[in-house]
Amino acid sequence: MKAVMSTLLAAALLAGCATTAPPPDERHPRDPWEPYNRNMFRFNTAVDRAVIRPLAVGYGKITPAPARRGIRNFFTNIRSPVDQVNLLLQGRPGAAGTELTRFLVNSTFGLGGVFDMATRADVEEYEEDFGQTLAVWGWEDSRFFILPLLGPSTVRDGLGRVPDGYADVVWRWTLDETTYGLVGLNVIQVRHAMLPLDEDIRAAYDPYTFMRDGWMQRRSHAIANGENGLPDYESFLDEDWED
Repeated sequence: MKAVMSTLLAAALLAGCATTAPPPDERHPRDPWEPYNRNMFRFNTAVDRAVIRPLAVGYGKITPAPARRGIRNFFTNIRSPVDQVNLLLQGRPGAAGTELTRFLVNSTFGLGGVFDMATRADVEEYEEDFGQTLAVWGWEDSRFFILPLLGPSTVRDGLGRVPDGYADVVWRWTLDETTYGLVGLNVIQVRHAMLPLDEDIRAAYDPYTFMRDGWMQRRSHAIANGENGLPDYESFLDEDWED
């Protein structure tokens, strides 16, 4: 699930030690809570090292690439209703209809979304969340904020997770072993997709700044629907990486 992945990605992703926060007058204008964020970054990194990354590495070793691709497609497909609702709220009914078409095609001909038949039929894909919707409604700038375990966000995007979570098919199910299992599998497959970036982040002079600035660029790209000239970081997840 690429949209969800982008939110929790760096919580699980980053390794290395963050340097100390700069003085208040030297901080990024959208990161006034940098001391807190760096501490939470360290906490999330420790959890990743101890639990999430080892599971992701093991997942890659025991799960063949075609199966991983199918799992990724499945989670992307069940997220589609959230994308559709947000597209409607953003005043984009045509895009919402296209995303609905993707969902119906993949849910039927793609065996519940395991096979991405819609992409093969050149049906465009949209990835939207309520944080993006709030930005479209006018809340353009928001303070950077790292959530425990869930990673980089902003105040706006953190609040946006509430309606998105309520609309998410998985979370609408009874919170039982099946739901927790699906959520856990999604976290692990998302983390596995980002393993190739580990070395670049470790090599950064300040991994925290590297993560924050990269995440902000990705969000700007998503909110602008790719029209701001920044790279499409989401397409990274479509690559099939060798272990």
